[in-house]
Amino acid sequence: MPDFSLVPSGHGSNYTGMLTRSIVFSGALLVFLAASGMTIASIIVPNWIAYDGGKNIHQTYGLHRKCSSTNVFPPPNSYTVSTSLHCVQFPRYNDCRGEDRYFCSMWRSVGFLMSFGVVLEGMTIAAFAVLLIGGKQKREQGWGVLTILVVLAAFVQALGMALMAYLYDNDERFSSGWYLDKSWTMCTLSWSFQTLCAIAITLAAVVLPSEGGYEMIPDRP
Repeated sequence: MPDFSLVPSGHGSNYTGMLTRSIVFSGALLVFLAASGMTIASIIVPNWIAYDGGKNIHQTYGLHRKCSSTNVFPPPNSYTVSTSLHCVQFPRYNDCRGEDRYFCSMWRSVGFLMSFGVVLEGMTIAAFAVLLIGGKQKREQGWGVLTILVVLAAFVQALGMALMAYLYDNDERFSSGWYLDKSWTMCTLSWSFQTLCAIAITLAAVVLPSEGGYEMIPDRP
């Protein structure tokens, strides 16, 4: 009868249970793809640090844009006021002069780290594809390189997240009322999920024995 156990039984040289390295790697790839999507969203959405001061006062800082609310006054005899969000490039030259050079340099460093993280994620997805398509031997020999790529992608994002948190805590422009917003949260979730992927890949490679195949029948006297 086939072995439907989820853990290796310790008999034979090949493992034919339900939980195999290919299944673990495939699940890790799906989680990694979701994490990569959050990385890209955190770069695009300008909501790393935000300020909400009331109904018509709202400001957000993104890696490459700064947005603020503007009151659009209605025509005569109307009692409604609409609020729109106006965004400009950030940081600009005027934002990087004098004492603001340090802040500007740190902010651009976060943007570089996040963009570099996307590059690493692309390389990691390609490595996932090679190992999953390449078969058992590829997975047994290449899981270490895959784990390193996943860890690097997570580390780069964690570093960017930490730098942003440092700016939020120490820069004078972010006083009372400011808070770390959605993009920072997405970055945090992204590298956290990627770290879990690296752990799952390592455990699958170390704990689970060789996948499938045929076992040698011992010679009988």
